[in-house]
Amino acid sequence: MIGIIGAMQEEIDLLLGSLQDAVEMNRSGIRFHTGTLHGHQVVICKCGVGKVNAAVYTQVLIDRFGVSKVIFTGVAGALDPELDIGDVVISTSCLQHDVDVTALGFPKGVIPYQDKSEWPADEALVQLAATAGEKAAPGRVKKGKVLSGDQFIADRDVVRRLRETFEGACTEMEGAAVAQACAMNGVPYVVIRSMSDKADGSASVNFAEFTVEASNRSFAIVSEMLRQL
Repeated sequence: MIGIIGAMQEEIDLLLGSLQDAVEMNRSGIRFHTGTLHGHQVVICKCGVGKVNAAVYTQVLIDRFGVSKVIFTGVAGALDPELDIGDVVISTSCLQHDVDVTALGFPKGVIPYQDKSEWPADEALVQLAATAGEKAAPGRVKKGKVLSGDQFIADRDVVRRLRETFEGACTEMEGAAVAQACAMNGVPYVVIRSMSDKADGSASVNFAEFTVEASNRSFAIVSEMLRQL
């Protein structure tokens, strides 16, 4: 079974609309939808905003549904200046940019006392997503590092700092938590993010307008991935 997570309702509505033999159930107080999508057994959920929500939902997918892989889909703010609204980032890895234990001598983004703070995405899923992305959105797909933090970034100085410090392609609020939970359980993952804004202070103008467009693009990519699997 494949787990598919979105952070917002817009990000999963199209998937639910295509789900066959759909069954809705609650596990640990969370609503999940199981069924068949392009011939694959899937479980779809909306995790809500933030890293804690994302980690909990991922763990439930693994423990209660035994998913063999996790696809996280949604929107993000672009950090790479070459990215434009509507472009897509396929995660090569994920990192929590808001982990800051520099007072104890650790570099920013490093989780103290563990051997890893950046979580590589599954190479096969990355390639599958990139191939599907080029079919769904030709010329608008880029592989890169996804930065996550419990912050909505809307400041040009912060964008520049995140780009320079971590070489991130985009920033959002869930991917690294999904990545870490998957890594701790040995489950392959990939994050697919469509750019809804440029994380530069214009989000109040861009976000609502482009969330629907970005969600449509993410849906097209996930659907194509499942067709190719």
